[in-house]
Amino acid sequence: MINHELIHTLHQLSRRLTNKLNEALKPTGLYGSQWAVIFVLKNKGSLTQKELSEYLAVEAPPMTRTIQRMVKQGYVKQIPGQDKREKRVQLTEEAHAKYPEWEKIVIELNKSLLPKSHKEELYQLQKSWLEQLY
Repeated sequence: MINHELIHTLHQLSRRLTNKLNEALKPTGLYGSQWAVIFVLKNKGSLTQKELSEYLAVEAPPMTRTIQRMVKQGYVKQIPGQDKREKRVQLTEEAHAKYPEWEKIVIELNKSLLPKSHKEELYQLQKSWLEQLY
């Protein structure tokens, strides 16, 4: 029973963290799902929509909606890929310019939410668990 409760608690924690991130980013007009895309593109460069979906574990339809919203906002652009069907997604100059503002909000939120002690152990546990799920 403890396994079931642990997984349930982690799921609830994830949902609460998502809500807190959405709240913190609300004044910027971003949602947590958009921040995730921005963060990945900032760190990995341009990716295909499929690569983004796989990396973030998001199904194609919601990823399409998120990218379309971000194109309208001027934060990402789609560029032709290796063949006509493939489009790569990359950050715009506007997104690069606003990135420090967004990152500051996320860093402050993270500082307020993470327990002061055991950060390294929590990080290693999380990293190990994610590796097992891939």
